[in-house]
Amino acid sequence: MSAAVQAKANERLLLSGNDAIARGVWEAGAKVCAAYPGTPSTEILETLSLFPDLYAEWSINEKVAMEVAIGASMSGARSFCAMKHVGMNVASDAFMTVTLAGVVGGLVVAVADDVGLSSSQNEQDSRFWGRFAHVPVLEPADSQEAYAMVKVAFDLSERFNTPVILRLTTRVCHVKAMVGVGSRNDRPISGFQIDAKRWVMTPSNAKGMLPKQMEREGLLRQAAEASELNVVEAGGDTRVGFVTSGPAYMHVRESFPDAPVLKLGFTYPLPVEGVRAFKASVDALVVVEETEPLMETELKAAGMLDIHGKDLLPRLGELTPNILIPAIKGFLGDPLPPATTYPKIDPFPRPPTMCAACPHMGVYYTLHRLRKKVQISGDIGCYTLGAGHPWNALDSTISMGASMGIALGMDKARSEETKDKAVLAVIGDSTFLHMGMQGLLDIVYNRGNVTVLLLDNRTTGMTGGQNHAGTGKDVHGQEAPRVDFARLVEALGVKPERIRKLDPYMLPLLNKIVREEIAQPGPSVIITDRPCVLSEFYAKMTPYKVVDEDCTGCGNCINVGCPAITVRRTGVKTRDGAADVALKFTTIDTAMCTGCHMCVDSCGPKAIVPAQPLAAV
Repeated sequence: MSAAVQAKANERLLLSGNDAIARGVWEAGAKVCAAYPGTPSTEILETLSLFPDLYAEWSINEKVAMEVAIGASMSGARSFCAMKHVGMNVASDAFMTVTLAGVVGGLVVAVADDVGLSSSQNEQDSRFWGRFAHVPVLEPADSQEAYAMVKVAFDLSERFNTPVILRLTTRVCHVKAMVGVGSRNDRPISGFQIDAKRWVMTPSNAKGMLPKQMEREGLLRQAAEASELNVVEAGGDTRVGFVTSGPAYMHVRESFPDAPVLKLGFTYPLPVEGVRAFKASVDALVVVEETEPLMETELKAAGMLDIHGKDLLPRLGELTPNILIPAIKGFLGDPLPPATTYPKIDPFPRPPTMCAACPHMGVYYTLHRLRKKVQISGDIGCYTLGAGHPWNALDSTISMGASMGIALGMDKARSEETKDKAVLAVIGDSTFLHMGMQGLLDIVYNRGNVTVLLLDNRTTGMTGGQNHAGTGKDVHGQEAPRVDFARLVEALGVKPERIRKLDPYMLPLLNKIVREEIAQPGPSVIITDRPCVLSEFYAKMTPYKVVDEDCTGCGNCINVGCPAITVRRTGVKTRDGAADVALKFTTIDTAMCTGCHMCVDSCGPKAIVPAQPLAAV
């Protein structure tokens, strides 16, 4: 059980930003919480699901999570949804409309930006959504502020009849700090009130709400100017002052402890007059913001043309002290601190790879062997690793669910060089339910010649193994209806005879079926059915070992990509005493091996055998 759930009022405890937000949401009296897992936001909903007096769900995708939260808010309940930055792209359709209709119960949306792209396909600045949607944006710098600001956000939401964005970054989400917590403010649900002019967003109804939205933005600007979340910290060295927010504030304070700082927690609407007053107290003003120059641009538009920002600092990645110190000291003409030197280390490269016995490995081993005959569009998940060594079996990865539409586009835009190549799309079970179903329907409807590999490993693997509608369990681990993927794709129009289901550990059968399906015209779906090795549904089998006397060192088993298999070279001494590295064998780490037998199927000389009798397991 999470400490954030067990803690009593007035306790202080060490919490990550995600856990602190969950505690704040609970204390604020939220009743309905929805999310789709995505690093770095995943743990917020996982922790919320542990509180007994609210409803929490893993939604099918971020759009549905947003809609669930909106529906609860319309019914008078405080509601919350969380997602990573790219998830907000998916949720924005519903979000942009509710910004006009407003809220009844407070509605807070936590959006976690992956600054520095530690686990994402792009780097976005979610502060843009505040300007785009005309809604407030709050930015915490640490766990304590994350906990406090989510409670402030609910109050702002109800006070100004608007959703509120809590903009997070990876550093806030995952770094731990001491947090003082309080008690829950349980709030009654008022119930849904029929009001078609407000909730039925036809053009005539929505048009009447636009003036109210503009009026609200003016009131929010006044609130931002007066907000206690925006704090001036005096400093003795007034040659330069900083305007900053979020984790960038921490970097500024660490780098220049004696400089004046205007720390903004309520960052949109931007308190322009507060910044103007602060600017008058320093010789030069530098805006430090991750990642885009939003505040800088707005301040320059307000007439503060002599401020600095991205002319000194980069627009990508975190603005850590090693970035800030040389940039600002160079601007001031101060001597740079001596560079810290470290011994040169040339570590052995360790690219990310799949787990031992991952069911996706057999798929990519098979596709690699067909590489010259196929074009392969990939998707977002563990199986994105199929683009790397030793498989090199993906040609594209764009966004969640995009493998379907990309594959159809490849099919419809064939050249002389690609006209005879088969087009495949690879997608995971959770991603297929998230946004892949519509793409498959489009392939069927538009008569695409695409073979889809639907990799069902019965979990949302890349974000830590969360449940979804295809696992048979809900967010609490309790039994839930489980999607039948074969029936689902048939309902989407794939002919029953073109739906194939198999265990991906059976490499000869997998190879046979893939070859059969790409040889036929029209859409087909191959469903691989084997649980993730890290899930509760996986059953470990007898491990294997290599018989050195039979191993020829051909390397076929290495090409499967299993990290439990390594190469061992044996040196043979010649008559003159020189070492001649001539013999190469493979070896299997039996402690890591789960007995999937994919390497056995790849081994020509049959040198891989059970490490112990089956009866002894």
